[in-house]
Amino acid sequence: MNQLSTLRAQHPYIRLALVSRSSKSVYIEDNLAQSLSLDFATWETALAESTQAVLNSHDTVAYLQKCPGRAILIDNTSSDQITQSYIPSVQAGISIVTPNKKAFSGPMGLWREIFDQAYSINHPDRGFVYHESTVGAGLPILSTLRDLIATGDVIHRIEGVFSGTMSFLFNSFAPVEGSGGKWSAEVKKAKDAGYTEPDPRDDLNGIDVARKLVILARIVGLDVEGTEAFPVQSLIPKELESVSSGEEFMQKLGEYDHQMETIKADAQREGKVVRFVGSIDVAKKELK
Repeated sequence: MNQLSTLRAQHPYIRLALVSRSSKSVYIEDNLAQSLSLDFATWETALAESTQAVLNSHDTVAYLQKCPGRAILIDNTSSDQITQSYIPSVQAGISIVTPNKKAFSGPMGLWREIFDQAYSINHPDRGFVYHESTVGAGLPILSTLRDLIATGDVIHRIEGVFSGTMSFLFNSFAPVEGSGGKWSAEVKKAKDAGYTEPDPRDDLNGIDVARKLVILARIVGLDVEGTEAFPVQSLIPKELESVSSGEEFMQKLGEYDHQMETIKADAQREGKVVRFVGSIDVAKKELK
């Protein structure tokens, strides 16, 4: 919002028409008025005090379609429900900007349909789709990869640490110099600092990294059906896979520190450190 506010000072035609959470919405009733905008400085208060009905995905698309000029739907969630509006949005000329990985790492058919229905030479009235931040946060990884391919470069392999959470954890647990802390202590430290999801299992199960690999693989031309199509390494002890809550998981994680200590010790004997690396071998069509 701060960035949009700055842009609006330079480009007055930018306006904020609707802000929504799962249980609250605030929007301009007369969205045909070009000059009306929610206040970028007070939108949070306006949302908290709003009594307007929450719009579902269909109504949101219909609302944005009536806005003058070109509308942009910014999906800042990890919800499957919002992704259902992507195709009707771009068909209606509404562009999508999102860090939500769900639609782009889900079924291959959905990936194809989203981009088939988006802006192209054959569909100049359609919306654009920008999902740069689904991989690498604010780094221009996807656009760089697309540019390399578009200008004739051949991609042989993609490899790296694709999770900021995993990077923090392993740099603390198994630093290049020193012994590092206990695994459970480092997970708690990352959780307390806000680096993990509220339930750390959502980071430690490896699915977030797997989703990013699916997106990268599809951009280089591999038909990867989803995260189930290749092995994904989970860091959740098997004994804790079925615990009922994130709190219970954190309480019991220390009982299994020895598992990660064994992995770290094995790496140290080989003169290595432990890292959570994802890789794509394009020629072999292998992800891991």
